[in-house]
Amino acid sequence: MIKYKYYKISNSKKIRYILNDQKAKTYIIFLHGFMSNLEGKKPKEFLKFAVKNKFNFLALEYSGHGKSSGKFTDGNITKWTIDTKQLIKKIVKKKNIILIGSSMGSWISICLFKFFKQQIKGFLGIGSAPEFLENLIWKKFTKDMKKEFYKKKIISLKHGEYEYPITYQLIKDGRKNKVLSKNIYYRLKVTMIHGEKDESVPVIYSKKILKIFKKAKKKLVIVKKGNHSLSSKKWLKVLTKELYLII
Repeated sequence: MIKYKYYKISNSKKIRYILNDQKAKTYIIFLHGFMSNLEGKKPKEFLKFAVKNKFNFLALEYSGHGKSSGKFTDGNITKWTIDTKQLIKKIVKKKNIILIGSSMGSWISICLFKFFKQQIKGFLGIGSAPEFLENLIWKKFTKDMKKEFYKKKIISLKHGEYEYPITYQLIKDGRKNKVLSKNIYYRLKVTMIHGEKDESVPVIYSKKILKIFKKAKKKLVIVKKGNHSLSSKKWLKVLTKELYLII
């Protein structure tokens, strides 16, 4: 049974998180994707991995996600990065960090490098989606959709079983958080894992991330027949195996 905790950022804002404190030197930190939460299989699998291998583990739900406070439509990349930064500073402090970013979580992971720099010793990306707001959403809007968007400042997009509310402020904030043109020169291990059959995010985005790490030990793993979430039992084994190699 997972014990969820809450970190009170202000009188009106609290962030839900999972913590496993093994008094180890390294924290594995899992960052989930857009409109996701900590109820999925990946955070639970990584927690189990951390307990078994005696690593500290931290995972959180950004504001407006899961059971953290706030409205999803008020959030953006800047705010969700700040949520993550504040929790890391409070809990992890100066210990080593291994980042795991799932989809949008990889974008937020890259944003964290400017705050934690050489403290980050490894980075595992899963179906990574840096700058997806501009490239995978805005650029696919028709003229009519853009017209409606400018007028209402929000549009609802359907993808599979899910419906995503996309706000104008979210798109604008995404443009302020470009990461694919900024090189990172720290020496660390960076592994990108991407499903061959990912219908949400093309594998090129994982390749783009690897290009910005100039001195890292880099690896790209394409999961045959794999989808975007990579949450089946078989694929979770691939994720934990690659995590073990990074640590």
